[in-house]
Amino acid sequence: MKKTFLSRLSDLTKVKDRANFADMEQKIKKHKYGSDAFMNILESRYSCHAFNHYPVSASKLEMILEAGRMAPSAKNMQPVRIWVVKSEEALAKLHQVHPCYGAPVVLIVGCRNEEAWVRPYDGINAAKTDAAIVLTHLMLTATDAGLANMWIWDFNPSQIREVLPETRDHGIYGMLAIGHPAADEGKPTELHEQRKPLEELVIEL
Repeated sequence: MKKTFLSRLSDLTKVKDRANFADMEQKIKKHKYGSDAFMNILESRYSCHAFNHYPVSASKLEMILEAGRMAPSAKNMQPVRIWVVKSEEALAKLHQVHPCYGAPVVLIVGCRNEEAWVRPYDGINAAKTDAAIVLTHLMLTATDAGLANMWIWDFNPSQIREVLPETRDHGIYGMLAIGHPAADEGKPTELHEQRKPLEELVIEL
């Protein structure tokens, strides 16, 4: 019995799907565990020192912020806050104390010690660690969204609180500039590939 055109088309689609799956399996070979997609995010992320003025889409920004919301914290106390600086007025205020490499969006990550868990054995407060985890989620998700970014830690927190009074009740831990890299200046520096070897970094006990 002759196959109809639609059935032959269905057969071709199945062959194509099997080929795509085989190709996918072939690509997932660099890393024995985990996914190449995630490892590619880690490998491709770099510190962007110059951004152009192309805006960050609302959908990408929402995804990035949702990743920050999902970040874990000690005892799930969630002492972290994120301020989204993207309006011309807010960026102008922030630029009075830090240029933020010309990024169209800057995420300020702050925390409150009094809202965080304190380790009873030595009194260490988890607020800054929690903030670092949130900022890492934001950074890697921005990279996954195809956006360049820069973790900014070289700033005066009191100046940030002065120009943006909305942040005054929190300690300012860090900032993340996100956007699209400037054509000539937004490339990785020579420091990007410099990593200590595992033999120096890792100690087996």
